[in-house]
Amino acid sequence: MARLRDPLRSVVGDRAAKRLASLGSGLHTIGDLLGYYPRRYETRGDLTDLTSLRDGEHVTVQAMIESVSTRRMRNRQGTILEAVVSDGRGRLTLTFFGKGRQAWRERTLEAGRRGLFAGQVSTFRGTRQLAHPEYVLLEAGPPGAVSETEAARAVEFATEVIPIYPASKEISSWQIADSVRLALAAADFGADPLPYEVRARYGLCGYADAIRGIHRPADLREKDTAVRRLKWDEAFVLQVVLAQRRRLSTEYIAQGRPAVPGALLDEFDRGLPFELTAGQRRAGEVIAADLSRDHPMHRLLQGEVGSGKTVVALRAMLQVVDAAGQAALLAPTEVLAQQHNRSISQILGPLAMAGQLGGAEHATRVTLLTGSQGTAARRRALLEAASGEAGIVIGTHALLEEQVRFADLGLIVIDEQHRFGVEQREALRTKAAEGKPHVLVMTATPIPRTVAMTVFGDLDVTELTELPAGRSAIGTHVVPAGEKPHYLDRAWERVREEVAVGRQVYIVCPRIGGEGDENGGGPQPAGPAWDALADDGGFDFGGEPRRPPLAVIDVAAALTAGPLADLRVAILHGRLPADDKEAIMLAFADGRVDVLVTTTVVQVGVAVPNATMMVVMDADRFGVSQLHQLRGRVGRGGQPGLCLLVTEAPAGPARDRLDAVASTNDGFRLSQLDLEQRREGDVLGAAQAGRRSSLKLLTLLHDEDLISAARQEAIALIESDPLLAGQPALADAIAVLLDTDRADYLAKA
Repeated sequence: MARLRDPLRSVVGDRAAKRLASLGSGLHTIGDLLGYYPRRYETRGDLTDLTSLRDGEHVTVQAMIESVSTRRMRNRQGTILEAVVSDGRGRLTLTFFGKGRQAWRERTLEAGRRGLFAGQVSTFRGTRQLAHPEYVLLEAGPPGAVSETEAARAVEFATEVIPIYPASKEISSWQIADSVRLALAAADFGADPLPYEVRARYGLCGYADAIRGIHRPADLREKDTAVRRLKWDEAFVLQVVLAQRRRLSTEYIAQGRPAVPGALLDEFDRGLPFELTAGQRRAGEVIAADLSRDHPMHRLLQGEVGSGKTVVALRAMLQVVDAAGQAALLAPTEVLAQQHNRSISQILGPLAMAGQLGGAEHATRVTLLTGSQGTAARRRALLEAASGEAGIVIGTHALLEEQVRFADLGLIVIDEQHRFGVEQREALRTKAAEGKPHVLVMTATPIPRTVAMTVFGDLDVTELTELPAGRSAIGTHVVPAGEKPHYLDRAWERVREEVAVGRQVYIVCPRIGGEGDENGGGPQPAGPAWDALADDGGFDFGGEPRRPPLAVIDVAAALTAGPLADLRVAILHGRLPADDKEAIMLAFADGRVDVLVTTTVVQVGVAVPNATMMVVMDADRFGVSQLHQLRGRVGRGGQPGLCLLVTEAPAGPARDRLDAVASTNDGFRLSQLDLEQRREGDVLGAAQAGRRSSLKLLTLLHDEDLISAARQEAIALIESDPLLAGQPALADAIAVLLDTDRADYLAKA
């Protein structure tokens, strides 16, 4: 018998092992292969919906042969055999090229026979086809027309549910199934990693039965039983890892930073020009208690766009400053770092003027550090951070550089934490003089990975669900510019109406444009300025080539030459020098710019109360979270906000996504939609997208109750057996999951 860690070639041979190594992130061991689950299942006679196929996909379909024909090639010797297969609604042509007549294939591919056909979908002269596909027939043909292997497969497929595996051009689904069959016959599954008490309590089958049941189920009920057990494996193993980590984190030392009565924080609270919401007060109390403890806080502060997360974070930073520590605020872009520096300095007023004329008694200093600062400004910022003169240091990735030092770093606040990798966050945490600093991460609309980490208990969570007084509702509407161009004309009229009453407008584009833009840019087609931008250039959401996304430089030029000709229009994007970005944002904030044409550099943190309208061009090219955060830039004063999502997408998933954003301002509902589309990401790794997820079956949308039960079981187990001395099989399963990279990730995260 072979162990699960043994190499695949020991049971499937070198040729098959080489092909299997090309799948996904690579299948190299018997355990890797048995953990490569079918994508779907088909039963005898259930034909695949051929109308759902898309060009470029590697597919395995079950269909019936309708007709077979052979013709000679025009420009070289040989023949082309074409077999048309059907599911009763759609058709697909199988095309085979050969030097001879291919008579043996004609005898095999008989009209009326069913088979599995695998290949890459393409379209030739309007006909959808698989060029030279691999296939296996499911019904017996004339004597000698079917090989013994194919005949054996046909008998097997006739009596069982057919597993369809994610395949590639190197290896077909049934070749994967052949290898799985060999691996199942040879594998020694060893002890079950899930404790017997857990299996008994929840009525779960054994691990070996589950693996056999998911790969070769006798019926769909057996498959469902196997899937339920294997979901438990994924949830429980991860929960045990996280429970161990939480237990370990309590052993880390952090300097407690308790509140100091009558100091900077109290003075700040007394001078606030508004009243904190009940949610902000509750969040502040929880965070203040965390900061007072002698082990590190690791808390997620999530809330609606405009719910006041920055004020909550600032109060936490002031508590740390009162306790003789420093706080660092890490922002993902220079525009956001500058905005935080400007807004925090303004709201603190004299409390941010330590050592200056007019500074308050308990004042501190706020320092900005970015990569594009001049030498003198950078040297001054580094000195203020290292000496402790600056109680609050705000910056971008520049804070992570080796030469940046702090006198006593007590708190790290990370804005939009998913924009920073583990290595970057760890680089900042190592700058604490003693122990571990407290960490507060913020996000407005949780991306799927953040949601995953939250549900899996990786972070302590605080939510802000109410908006501060004075925040207005934001109306969102989809503008179908492709179907109704006059709607876009009306959008520009609406922009002019806002400006006419003294308000300001953002126009957001997917890219920058101009020379050096990797997506193209340059001049648009000839013609009137706006017509040039509206020309679709072969735009097609059905898989055909799309025109390049609209760009800031091109849109701004077209608007200033056309519908917004007499307005004050400025552009803002990430390639501008830092001083120019700062000057443009100041001009917009001061009301000296009517319309700001920009990229997503304004996605988070930017607050201009007089901006009441946003137009998002090519809105279908943005994610749900991006759109929700973008529209949160308007309606931040006393006037209601308006967001127009301009798209040329026809009815379909892209339009459905925009309609969903337009239908609600609830960021938590939208995060669920985002999760449906993008999956959870790798809970134990750095990946943000679900494609690399260590979760193969478990989904947060449907399995939250199972995850919760697994969490409770894991906590109980770790409390009684923290080192898993009595669960060697579970410890081995964790060792397999926690490869070197993931173990390093956990140690740092």
